[in-house]
Amino acid sequence: MAYQLTDLNFKTVSDPAEFMREADEQYLAKVEKAADLILENKKKSLIVLLSGPSGSGKTTTSMKIAEALEKRGIRSHYVAMDDYFNTIEPDTVPRTPEGDYDLESPLCLDMELLNRHFDQLEAGERIFVPKYEFSRQMRIQEPSKSIKLKENEIVIFEGIHALNSMITARHPNAFKLYISARSDVEYDGKIVFKRTWFRLVRRTVRDYLFRGTDPADTMAMWANVRRGEIKYISPFKDQANFQFDSSLPYELPVLNPIATKLFSAVPRGIERFDEIREVLPALQLFGVIDEASVAPDSLIREFIGGGIYDY
Repeated sequence: MAYQLTDLNFKTVSDPAEFMREADEQYLAKVEKAADLILENKKKSLIVLLSGPSGSGKTTTSMKIAEALEKRGIRSHYVAMDDYFNTIEPDTVPRTPEGDYDLESPLCLDMELLNRHFDQLEAGERIFVPKYEFSRQMRIQEPSKSIKLKENEIVIFEGIHALNSMITARHPNAFKLYISARSDVEYDGKIVFKRTWFRLVRRTVRDYLFRGTDPADTMAMWANVRRGEIKYISPFKDQANFQFDSSLPYELPVLNPIATKLFSAVPRGIERFDEIREVLPALQLFGVIDEASVAPDSLIREFIGGGIYDY
């Protein structure tokens, strides 16, 4: 899918409130469809596997799907697969060809424990979800939560490797959902803003506002993030029962003021420098929508804050 720049800019100026309302309704229609499909699949499996690359809005979307399922009489449990990371040990951690830690690799996850927990949940048994402390790169003894599914309950496992064949081959009946910003912006038949840039802008803004990460550091990591996506995430997206485009046509006008500030000094010497420095002039093609007018339950609140969900 592609958005047309002329159309976006016209709606940004003519009626931004209606522009956002319409886009949010279209997004929620996809949430409702995902909930219906999950409900349909419940007879086969109580497990939902939700995957997608960084900056896709997986967390907000999983919360909204849980709300939609609640309206259908189904309670959802949420599990972040990041808690299944293995403690980082120099002798066993996966490495890149250059010898660096490959923290994008699915081998960083405790796949054996994950698969065992899926089996136990399907069998009606209780599991104790581990807890990972990223500041120390280690799993701690205290579990993050325990889950035992009751009637009319399902569990959503969210993570970038949720559709990896090491999981789906053993659990083929689990409902598989792939989420990503999958729309370009075009003008006169040419792409002027790439779909991957939506996620780069989201991630740069979020990490700056809420994780204390300098934009230069986020941009410097982008090449490695993209390598991991191409190698470990994208090859499995076609296994999904439903592919979900999480881009919103109004998000670039909302993110424009802060993103312009953050992308004004792309660090020289980083991988993909020539591509990343194209983001700033591309942002100048869009107008501006005041973020204060964004709905409190909008997906974009995951990246700018001020919303109703806790992250």
